[in-house]
Amino acid sequence: MRTRTILCPLIENGGAYLLCKMPSHRGVFPGQWALSGGGLEEGETIEAGLRREIREELGEQLIIDRVTPWTFRDDTRTKAYPDGTTEEIYMIYLIFDCHAANREIAFNEEFESVAWVRPEDLASYDLNEATRITLKAKGLL
Repeated sequence: MRTRTILCPLIENGGAYLLCKMPSHRGVFPGQWALSGGGLEEGETIEAGLRREIREELGEQLIIDRVTPWTFRDDTRTKAYPDGTTEEIYMIYLIFDCHAANREIAFNEEFESVAWVRPEDLASYDLNEATRITLKAKGLL
């Protein structure tokens, strides 16, 4: 089984948190709302990898002006690929509190949509299990 270190930003701006809707046809949590983030690449530092993932997925315009390590956890997930194959992966999640200085998002094909969501509205979204665990631990759900 392959191991991946996943860098996960919990991005806040003006009291709202950024959620991203995963594509319906691929990924670990197809069609559900999640936090952005992705895998640490070989040779990267943790913060450089986190900032790269944010830039790749959410665009250069989003300004993250504060990054604070918050917590970590792990689990095993099955990832579905566009060709229909699947893979079981042991995932180590490193989760960061991030503050955005703006809300300018230019998301890539990894997401179908994005939303800035106030804490009282988070429960109304179809959150994936990993995001639900994270938001509960943060006291937001």
